[in-house]
Amino acid sequence: MPDTKHDKIAKQVAKRKGGEYNPSKGADIVTPQVVIEVEVDQGKLGEGIRQLQGYRKPRYLAVPSELVKGAKERTKNTQVGVMNETGQIQKRAGGKKGK
Repeated sequence: MPDTKHDKIAKQVAKRKGGEYNPSKGADIVTPQVVIEVEVDQGKLGEGIRQLQGYRKPRYLAVPSELVKGAKERTKNTQVGVMNETGQIQKRAGGKKGK
């Protein structure tokens, strides 16, 4: 079965950030430095943000380039950062939760 757009982005970002893509429960990519959730649907950005709750590392949503603007808007006033589909940071994640 060919990779979905979600899988392609997740694998590309994981490779670039030195992590591993794990499609099971929880965030898609967890590295020693950051946690990344990939979303390819504008309507599921909130779901992606919820997937990142509870992690103590900097948290990012990775989205296709055409969703970057919407993701930045959706993560405004949150600690969640935004990356484009190649893993470039478009909005830096905030500090640790509760600090």
